[in-house]
This record gives sequence, C-alpha cells and structure tokens, in this order.
Amino acid sequence: MTMPSTPPPPAPLLGAADIRRLAAELDIRPTKTLGQNFVIDGNTIRRIVASAQLGEGETVLEVGPGLGSLTLGLLDAAERVVAVEIDPVLAGRLPATVRQWRPERADALDVVLADALRVTELPHPPTALVANLPYNVAVPVVLNLLARFPSLRSGLVMVQDEVADRLAAGPGSKVYGVPSVKAAWYARMAKAGVIGMNVFWPAPKIASGLVRFTRHDPPATTASREEVFAVIDAAFAQRRKTLRAALSGWAGSPVLAEQALVRAGVDPTARGEVLDIAAYARIAEGKAPTA
Repeated sequence: MTMPSTPPPPAPLLGAADIRRLAAELDIRPTKTLGQNFVIDGNTIRRIVASAQLGEGETVLEVGPGLGSLTLGLLDAAERVVAVEIDPVLAGRLPATVRQWRPERADALDVVLADALRVTELPHPPTALVANLPYNVAVPVVLNLLARFPSLRSGLVMVQDEVADRLAAGPGSKVYGVPSVKAAWYARMAKAGVIGMNVFWPAPKIASGLVRFTRHDPPATTASREEVFAVIDAAFAQRRKTLRAALSGWAGSPVLAEQALVRAGVDPTARGEVLDIAAYARIAEGKAPTA
C-alpha cells in the first residue's frame, strides 16, 4: 500500500525581518506621502492571492509592489506579473529581490516605473489587478486602471476598510456614494474580507478591507462615460438635496433637471443615494440639448 505523498511546503515569502533588512539596505523609511505600509506576514499574502481567484495564464497588474512581499506570492500563482511602482529606489531593487527569492520566475516579472494614476501603457495587457493600494489614492487608481485597460477582467485590491465598504456598497446604503456608482460602471464589486493592522510595517491606525471585482459591460446608453459621471458628481455634491435641486446646475435649471429625471423614469424628489448606475445613465441620456 502506497502512502499519499506529502505536498511540498509553500515557497518562502518575505517576513518582518526580511522587510526591515531590505528597507535598511535601501535606506527606505515608509512614508505617509506615498501611503507605504508593507505587508510582513506570509500567511496574509497567501490569503490575498487565494482570494484573488486567479485563473490559468493570468497576467497580473500589481500597483505599488514596494519591497516585493505580494509580488513573490503573485509570481507563484500567475503566469506573469507587471508591477507599477512610483518610487525609483523600490522599482530598481524589486528585480533583484525576485531573482534571489524566485530565481526560476525572474523572467516573468516586468517592473514599470510610473504613477498608476497616469500610466497609459504596459508591456503586457493585464488580465487581473491585485494590489495593496495606498489609502490616499485607492479609488482614483482603481477607476483609472479599469478605464485605461479593458483587458482587466477581474481583481482584488486591499484598501482602507471604509473605502472597501464604499466601493462595494449598493444603492440605499449609508456609505453608497461616488466611488460606489462609478465603480459599478465597470464591474461588480464585493467585499472579500478584512485584514488587521498588525500584519503591516508600519502598522496603520485602521484595518484594511479586501474588495474583489469582476468586470461587466457598462449600461447600454447613448451617453458617454464622461456624461454619466458628470451626473453622478452633481448628484452627490449635494447628496442631502433632492435630485431636482442637486442636478439643477448640471441641467441648467431645476425645471430642466426635473424634465431630464422624468424622461429617465426617476422620481425628481428622490436622492442620489437610491439610484443605481443604470438610472444615472438614463438621466445623462435625458438631458435636454443645449442651444
């Protein structure tokens, strides 16, 4: 009788001592300006990678790889990783870290020195986004990448926990707002867990949340994305007001706003927090043409 084989141990990942040693070597002190909080726990990295539900042959886009904690875990699961890093010192060191810890996967990494808010091209079309995003730019980064790279079909991002709740919120929720509606243009967003503070260096003052997304087609509409997003911005700029009042500046007057809302089948006395992305698209379509 043959005994079942024991699965090999998981490949090593960067721990707290490794992260601190790398940071000291590079004279790196994590900055609030860049929102740098490095993950120092291998089990958390494995949890993030598993939660991303990567399929075979994925090219993963990682934003802000930092010292490479998550990068190593992603190289174990993806066919290729394209890492976008804004810090030239960190971007310059990452390939050497991968050659040391995953020498057989070194050729599967591309490092792009760029700001994720401004990046317009990548060496390979990414199919999934998996990233520990800086808290202060998380929402604009996600929206920009979904707009720029239609090849992105799914992903998992780690963000400030309350931002995770906003991204995943549905109409009628207290935290439903501009991030929720704009994200829904591109994808279905869902909360995928909470990450504690003690797995980071330095430890943030608040928990992080995981948000998983799957891209879908935007609502069928003759309005452009920019036109729809203009309605969303106007509706939530004064979220306590009725849509008739909140959209008066966008439409040209309260009367024109009411007419656009009626054409869209939306109650003019409703507030923006109760509408889904399809309703905003209908409102944008219903705006009277300017003379």
